[in-house]
Amino acid sequence: MIYKNIQVPGKHQKPILTDIHFTKDGHKKPLVFFCHGYKGYKDWGAWNLMATEFAKQGFVFVKFSFSHNGGTVAQPIDFPDLKAFGENTFTKELDDVTSVIDFVLQHDTLISEMDTENITLIGHSRGGGIATLKASEDARIKNIISWAGVSDFEVRFPTGFKLFWWKVRRVAYVKNARTKQKMPHYISFYKDFIQNKERFHIQSAVKRLKANHLLIHGDDDVVVKLQESKNTHQWNPNSELYVVKGMNHALGCSQPYTEKEMPVDLQKVVAKSIAFIHEQS
Repeated sequence: MIYKNIQVPGKHQKPILTDIHFTKDGHKKPLVFFCHGYKGYKDWGAWNLMATEFAKQGFVFVKFSFSHNGGTVAQPIDFPDLKAFGENTFTKELDDVTSVIDFVLQHDTLISEMDTENITLIGHSRGGGIATLKASEDARIKNIISWAGVSDFEVRFPTGFKLFWWKVRRVAYVKNARTKQKMPHYISFYKDFIQNKERFHIQSAVKRLKANHLLIHGDDDVVVKLQESKNTHQWNPNSELYVVKGMNHALGCSQPYTEKEMPVDLQKVVAKSIAFIHEQS
């Protein structure tokens, strides 16, 4: 069963488009919430096939697009709302995660289907960093799983001359290689980071984690290097690091993805994630 494109009310004047995948059988199932990465959305690549697999394996699987990811209700795929994209912040993404979790836990038709004491957060790439921060703050999170996740937000901001001109112009642009769009980042993104620098420090968050912690990374990832997960693993000796040989940053996926089965690498990632959640039960 799929509840598709639910408009979850957020704190920042834009709905959070959300999908809930599950098999309706009256049995309480573990909950999994998935956070996409930078320039991503809930329907990117093979994420729908991934959600279907989790549902088949006995989970309530929730994936959503961050409210300011650049998509709209009418066009949730790609980035028709570049103004919203430019106005995004880490604070908004963390708030969105909370809004989605709260909404699902209060969803009347799911009460008999979900085990509210067994919640897992999964995040890919930047979403891995967001999921880690949220898991360190929210005691409801039992498990945190990072797929090719970042370990440091600060190093991704420009310095020197580039930062100076960003402050002067109040906007900087990043070209999307696939859509060819010039995607804006307003200076509010940087200001939000500086104002909440301690909160957004992933290393500190990792050291505070009480949730069970799995890191999955490919050794052929040139976007977010494997070393980032190795760093995170060192900060939390109780974490588990699973390295997939030959896997790239996209976990073998692409956009659009037209195959009927998940790519082999994503199959490995999903299987390992499911096994890890079961091990913690």
